[in-house]
Amino acid sequence: MDLAQCVDNLLPQVDRPSRYMGGELHAVKKDWDETQVRFALAYPDLYEVGMSHLGTQILYGILNEHPNCLAERVFSPAADMERLLRGGNIPLFSLESRRPIRDFDVFGITLQYEMTYTNVLNLLSLSSIPLRSEDRGETDPFVVAGGPCAFNVEPMAAFFDFVVLGDGEEIAPELVDSYAGWAAEGRPGGREGVLERVAGLDGVYVPGFYRPHYNDRGEFVSLEPLREWAPRILKRVIRDLGEVTFPTRPVVPFAEMVHDRAVMELFRGCTRGCRFCMAGMVYRPVRERSPEKVVDLCYEMVENTGYSEVSLSSLSTTDYSEIEKVMDELTGRFEETRTSVSLPSLRIDEFSVKMAEKVREVRQTGITLAPEAGTQRLRDVINKGVSEENYVNSLEAAFASGCDTVKLYFMIGLPTETDEDVRGIVTLVQTAREIYRTFSESKRSLRINLSVACFIPKPHTPFQWEPQLSVEEFQRRIQLLRDELPRRGVKFSWHEPEMSLIEGVFSRGDRRLAGAVQRVWEAGCRFDGWSEFFDPQTWFAGLEAVGVDAHRYAGRTRSEDEPLPWDHLDAGVTKEFLQRERARAYRGQVTGDCRWTGCPGCGVCEGLGIASSPLDDDDSRCPGDTGV
Repeated sequence: MDLAQCVDNLLPQVDRPSRYMGGELHAVKKDWDETQVRFALAYPDLYEVGMSHLGTQILYGILNEHPNCLAERVFSPAADMERLLRGGNIPLFSLESRRPIRDFDVFGITLQYEMTYTNVLNLLSLSSIPLRSEDRGETDPFVVAGGPCAFNVEPMAAFFDFVVLGDGEEIAPELVDSYAGWAAEGRPGGREGVLERVAGLDGVYVPGFYRPHYNDRGEFVSLEPLREWAPRILKRVIRDLGEVTFPTRPVVPFAEMVHDRAVMELFRGCTRGCRFCMAGMVYRPVRERSPEKVVDLCYEMVENTGYSEVSLSSLSTTDYSEIEKVMDELTGRFEETRTSVSLPSLRIDEFSVKMAEKVREVRQTGITLAPEAGTQRLRDVINKGVSEENYVNSLEAAFASGCDTVKLYFMIGLPTETDEDVRGIVTLVQTAREIYRTFSESKRSLRINLSVACFIPKPHTPFQWEPQLSVEEFQRRIQLLRDELPRRGVKFSWHEPEMSLIEGVFSRGDRRLAGAVQRVWEAGCRFDGWSEFFDPQTWFAGLEAVGVDAHRYAGRTRSEDEPLPWDHLDAGVTKEFLQRERARAYRGQVTGDCRWTGCPGCGVCEGLGIASSPLDDDDSRCPGDTGV
């Protein structure tokens, strides 16, 4: 019985067989024997999560457009499917051709979130691919990582042959050409030969070409290049989003996804400068698609997919300079087909609320606001750029439109936070209730969904040197909120402090942590980002086994002059800028968005040779201004 028949026999035995069927609308199945390079693309979570990831859809389309390449998809199997695969000695397979993953030339895995790391090892194990790159032979696929966690891949470096840093649209075809050229020349140098070739591409990091060093206390000291030419790795950046392919024929799943709609990326990057936000630092500079291009692409997607909703997606959607023009055009064009337009990420200001109201999102689903901190003092520390007046005006605009549901997002444990700042969250909740009573004519009570995350210091941010609170202190502050928040009309949820601590360890981790991930995976941990599967004690034990005390590792303040495990991975933002921003945070000084207020001297434009998309015709704002 061949693998495809085995899979057919398994499908009736699992929950949601559509996760493993393949054959969806716009799925691409190319001739295996007529293609030089076979690429398996994995998202290390369930199908319905991974199929909602725009980056996977983009790479899938680009690779399959290449005449010498085919790309097929694979996702983490749920527990029932994993049991059947292991019990029947059946290899993990791709959705398109149901080929074993180990038959592919390259196995690409996106690293979106630290708590998917055990799923990465599970994908490799189910594919019968040696977990560590040093153990792979000539017949094994090359395992490559990408995604935001690639900006500190060190805890997972042992498991990857090479890593792509930054945007993938241009580099993916270059990887295909490098591999195809090596294969056509008779595979000179074996696996090492391929790694030396791809290491010469901008934005590619080969961990095996570097060796870490530690002191007597086991602390990271340095990363030694093992090749004279092994460079500091500068991220790859797409200069013009209008010139790269965007998938207007994305794969349309049979079953409902986490985000079941067409997604249009308006722009990439953010320069608002929130000091806790890694995405806002590593995805700089801002690059916009033209409004004409956006409208045309949205229309094509709806025509090709049949979706009834288009989501305009970016880190802060209403920062798009032509948002009003795009909204007017799309709402007019989609009026007859009753296709809705959604804005998933809004600023806290009246303009953003009015934009949401324009597409009737506020009235249907309520409004989502993220003040992040409970007091103005702390919002200035984190450079959120949100005032009390912004908050009040946003609520008034929302309630005037008929909104009766508010979602509020905050963090606790931010640098310099006090109990007064925590109680400020309660004050903002009470403010919302008071405004609703005086402003709304509705007889329905206001519903507030309050979500609180635990602050996690992230690499490449001004807070990368900061300590993370202990589990006990996070729990105390959560209890403070529980005690003081109104009982009626407020649904309060929070992130698990233990999970946040583990995420914090790995977000700033070094290569010692690979052993901990492997031990935890061997102990049976999977889908650790899901609270129902997360087992904190197994994680703490795994870390302890490699000599790492999780609380000390995450909870100590790093010195600004000590070497960091990710120093060689260059996101374009200079360390000097991050240090200045950290100092400004402690002084409570706000740094403006460079697209409005002038260049703060982050180093991205000069280092990459590309400036953020301007909001006006003033070209003089970027070079030279240090913003100190």
